[in-house]
Amino acid sequence: MKRFFSAAILILVCFVFTGCKKGKNEDFKVVTSCYPIYIMTINLTKDIPGVETVNMSESNTGCLHNFQLRSEDLKKIEKSSAFIINGAGMESFLDRVKSELPGIRLIDSSEGIELIKDDCLYEENVHQEHCHHEFNPHIWMSVSGCIKQVENIKAGLVKYDPSHAQMYEKNAQEYISKLENLKQEISMKLKDVKNRDIITFHEAFPYFAKEFNLNIAGVINHEPGEEPPIREVREIIELIKEKNIKSIFVEPQYPQSTASTIAKETGAKIYVLDPAVTGDFSENSYVDTMKKNLDVLCEALK
Repeated sequence: MKRFFSAAILILVCFVFTGCKKGKNEDFKVVTSCYPIYIMTINLTKDIPGVETVNMSESNTGCLHNFQLRSEDLKKIEKSSAFIINGAGMESFLDRVKSELPGIRLIDSSEGIELIKDDCLYEENVHQEHCHHEFNPHIWMSVSGCIKQVENIKAGLVKYDPSHAQMYEKNAQEYISKLENLKQEISMKLKDVKNRDIITFHEAFPYFAKEFNLNIAGVINHEPGEEPPIREVREIIELIKEKNIKSIFVEPQYPQSTASTIAKETGAKIYVLDPAVTGDFSENSYVDTMKKNLDVLCEALK
């Protein structure tokens, strides 16, 4: 009886310690830098036991142009099994992360993707301080670019969490199929549009314009969150009049006061295009937002 009791205690102790250790090893927590990367990632990690996805920035942050990394953000990253970023210069704080957390597992979703040079680098009338990036980081606004980002994230997840490789592969195939259907729908509905000149609020749409053969004739604000110089506003007004552009596209994340002034001066109508940087946390958020953008474009450019 005594021998049996000792054996039972030994088994219980082993269960407690090895069980806790196993649970710790199996838990795989990924942290994403921004909203669009979070949406891609939850489509890859859905229904996988022991895998958790957390977004570092708040849901209303939008693009990370002026994002200031906080100590609590670093703590989130430090506790992660992998940190997934947009890349292409979006995360201006990345050097600090690498310096303070040298052992972090980093997944760069922009790796190997052909990037577009930041337009403001080539515009004579734009002050260079407006140019925060060498490359435009809004890759996901091209559906093809988004697909490549999903593939890069999947590869990183498989690398760092190989035990769930098949599930990541399965989820990736399902999501990419949705994205391919989305791309086809946008292409079909925009292919016969004759008026292809558009004025956008800020430089979130070059990848979209390139993929679907639209021409961004002008950008209202090269510095989101701040009022553009009066000189630049006047130049946009003259451009709209010269090219007889009928539509101005603003973004729901930013005030419309400047666009309203331009619309009043030119007679152009204001429409809302969403760069998919904020929203709910549903798996279909990106697809739904892009379909709404498609409806807006079809209405504005008809």
